[in-house]
Amino acid sequence: MRVLVVEDEPVLRDGLIDLLRGAGHSVVAVDNGEEALARGSEAAVEMLILDLMLPGMDGVEVCRRLRDLRPDLPILMLTALGSEDDKVRGLEAGADDYLTKPFGTKELIARVEALARRARREPEPVQSIEIDGCRIDLGRCEAHRDGEAIALTAREVALLRWLFHHRARAVTRPELLEAVWGARGDMQTRTVDMTVANLRQKIERDPAVPRIVTTIKGLGYAWGES
Repeated sequence: MRVLVVEDEPVLRDGLIDLLRGAGHSVVAVDNGEEALARGSEAAVEMLILDLMLPGMDGVEVCRRLRDLRPDLPILMLTALGSEDDKVRGLEAGADDYLTKPFGTKELIARVEALARRARREPEPVQSIEIDGCRIDLGRCEAHRDGEAIALTAREVALLRWLFHHRARAVTRPELLEAVWGARGDMQTRTVDMTVANLRQKIERDPAVPRIVTTIKGLGYAWGES
């Protein structure tokens, strides 16, 4: 796999590069959070090994942002901190696994291989969805209802994809602001509501009785009929 290593300690970073290459992986390495976010968003990167303590943007923030951008990217977090709270922070930010320094080389490779096997088993992201007589082609940014093709904006598609991916629960407006718009969740704005209203006019059979994007009173929105 093509692995991105994010580690600001040169000796450890070089050791990880040699270890992973020796195990047959392709490796690229950076030493700060900003570069990690930029490189990690590239589709060519297939796995992330991420140090928690980084200069500038820390590993938790990098993990959180990349998890929003790439929900299926395997992420292994490394840290010298071993408390339960630190582990919880990393896992809540979206890390798949957690390894505390110092660690054994065999254990690291075993965890990397376990994440790689899991990633290979996971299906490709859904590109086409059918619901309430409407077929939504997320890859082409269009919907089809009653033989008519309906153009969707990239933002509308991102909103639909997020709701579908999290269809087991309701999604709050602040979460959508952060995940779809990259804005602060505490911003006072009706951007989400306006986008949902426009989207309903396009794809719902009856916008007044929505069955694709439904409102959860006092919380936000959910996928499918409530």
